[in-house]
Amino acid sequence: MKRFAIILAVAVGSTVPAVSSAQQDVARWQQEAQSVTIVRDDWGIAHVHGKTDADAVFGMIYAQAEDDFNRVETNYLNSMGRLAEAEGESAVYQDLRQKLFIDPDSMKTYYAASPVWLKKLMNAWADGLNYYMYKHPDVKPRAIKHYEPWMALSFSEGSIGGDIERVNLKQLQAFYGNGPVAAEPVSSVLPPPEPGGSNGMAVAPSNTADHHALLLINPHTSFFFRSELQMSSDEGLDAYGAVTWGQFFVYQGFNTRVGWMHTSSAVNAVSEFLETVEKKGDRFYYKFGNEERPMITRTIAVPYKTATGMASKSFTSYYTVHGPIIRKTDGRWVSIELMNRPMIALIQSYTRTKALNYKQYRATMELHGNSSNNTIYADADGNIAYFHANYIPRRDTSFDWTHPVDGSNPKTLWGPLLSVDQTPPLLNPKNGWLYNSNNWPWSAAGAYSPKQKDFPSYVDVGVESARGLHAIRVLSDKKDFTIQSLRAAAYDSYLPAFAEMIPPLLTAWDGAPASNPLKAKLADQIAVLRKWDYRWGVNSVPTSLAVFWGSELMHLVSPHATAGMSPEKYTQNEATPEQQLEALAAASDRLTADFGTWKTPWGDINRYQRVNGDIVQHFDDAKPSIPVGFTSSLWGSLASFGAHAYPGTKKWYGTNGNSFVAVVEFGDSVRAIAITAGGESGHPGSPHFNDEAERYSTGNLRTVYFYPSQLKGHTEREYHPGS
Repeated sequence: MKRFAIILAVAVGSTVPAVSSAQQDVARWQQEAQSVTIVRDDWGIAHVHGKTDADAVFGMIYAQAEDDFNRVETNYLNSMGRLAEAEGESAVYQDLRQKLFIDPDSMKTYYAASPVWLKKLMNAWADGLNYYMYKHPDVKPRAIKHYEPWMALSFSEGSIGGDIERVNLKQLQAFYGNGPVAAEPVSSVLPPPEPGGSNGMAVAPSNTADHHALLLINPHTSFFFRSELQMSSDEGLDAYGAVTWGQFFVYQGFNTRVGWMHTSSAVNAVSEFLETVEKKGDRFYYKFGNEERPMITRTIAVPYKTATGMASKSFTSYYTVHGPIIRKTDGRWVSIELMNRPMIALIQSYTRTKALNYKQYRATMELHGNSSNNTIYADADGNIAYFHANYIPRRDTSFDWTHPVDGSNPKTLWGPLLSVDQTPPLLNPKNGWLYNSNNWPWSAAGAYSPKQKDFPSYVDVGVESARGLHAIRVLSDKKDFTIQSLRAAAYDSYLPAFAEMIPPLLTAWDGAPASNPLKAKLADQIAVLRKWDYRWGVNSVPTSLAVFWGSELMHLVSPHATAGMSPEKYTQNEATPEQQLEALAAASDRLTADFGTWKTPWGDINRYQRVNGDIVQHFDDAKPSIPVGFTSSLWGSLASFGAHAYPGTKKWYGTNGNSFVAVVEFGDSVRAIAITAGGESGHPGSPHFNDEAERYSTGNLRTVYFYPSQLKGHTEREYHPGS
């Protein structure tokens, strides 16, 4: 009878409802979740383990969504050109910029062409995000209601925006919006904008106390830009470090044997081309050699949110053999060419996290999927290495590639990519250390650095910097580095820019006649600066005075400064003695007006504050904040804190600079200490929203719990995603 009932139920379709696609998805997510374990340590950091790499990806993106879903979604809204769907018409041209290079159809094509193992990871990534939204119906996505695996390819390097952000939005809007170029506002904000970038240092076993290689990982980004986590699997994955929100690989970090740190280089890997364009009938043509080629066109729709619903703007975009048209200058159209290899970039980004030695890591560099970032490397075999930016097209050096070149000349076409050996490489230099602080590579290992003459000029167009000179200072002639002394070097308080800038100021005051009213007005300030050791600190009055003075001086002489001129060169090459004194008087007056006296300690001005989880922070002098001793990297501080006053505030609040700091030692086992700005969670109600803030402000790095044995006694929660 029972058997008959079963047969009858199958025969009568209406009695057995079909399993919907949505139900199938949920069942699959639940099964995947059971193959993943997330352990939260007592800092809220997720340690994710899966049976397979795909399981680990599923779990780590789920954990990211738990910590800050808004930042995950926002990064993909930005990378896919969908920000205006959430933020309105103001983001239309930002979206257009992305869509000139990235569109769903091409991403779907790349996904279809991806190796099976990569598809599995992308599938797991999408599943993890969709499962999070399913389990948290109270979380309302701003625009992306469902994640597709191909979406991961839209954001496959490590830095949001990447080279695409070099396209000037005002110029892009002027071209595609058929309007004039809006003038860039003249900033009156003190100090000048914080330089972007990072610090990476590697120390060889010959220069360490325990004869193990050491690595400093110190990205300078906007705060709360990356998550800190560990992802591991039974397939050999075991990576720890900083993960840009929404990505499924550790961008800057280490595994059991190898560590890597990326810093921005000044490689010239983006080219602009002056196009010779003529309109015939209703079509545009551009000159290329002896040909007139029809301009390739593509219609791009940019939806955007309004008060009453969604609207859309449509643009006809133009392309030459070089790339999209992005602006007009002196009546000529300008196209741009840059790296656009999403699948290769994602393969490189992920596979390097599983490299276990120098040979394997170097092999990932030959993929050439990282355009502007160089790499500082260290491993358990005792190797240290420097890899320059590894997407560098060969070009004719008779052209000046720092400016737009003639697109009609076939000689300006990009050639094959330079190999790793054809860029400035370093492996185990005799001095026993190497570094990069977003300066040129020609001082990366002191006397053992690559030689500029051996490489094409476009390989690097950067300069030396005060921060670079500072790095050399703390690394040179030291043979007993430990994990703690390398940490101390990363927070060394010396400000080399002021060591160069202050003596000419003192000379200017000494040489001023007694009749100059600034002589008496500035006597006390000069006395304070004359005794200064050029070191920052929360109790340092001369740091306050010097930063305000240097900022005033740069604003005073910047219209006459050469592009790329360092702050110290301003005083040496541009500022007159009288201007130096005038800037000090203005700085003193501003300090007095804002804080009651020019004798205000630096820590009373320079503050860290986090009051909510907004991506764009709001600051309030009346709310609690924490003093920070280190300064902008503009003055040569290795530890970077980009701060200034905001509307309604007198105090300066930091928003970028040191965001994640780690020091790693590679021996028989790996040891590490680290700190993340603020805390791991983006939720103000979480105990991990701001629990690292005090440590962050003082450079007091905590122990990293890398091995399961280290997690014992430090586990807050262990669970499967969704439970």
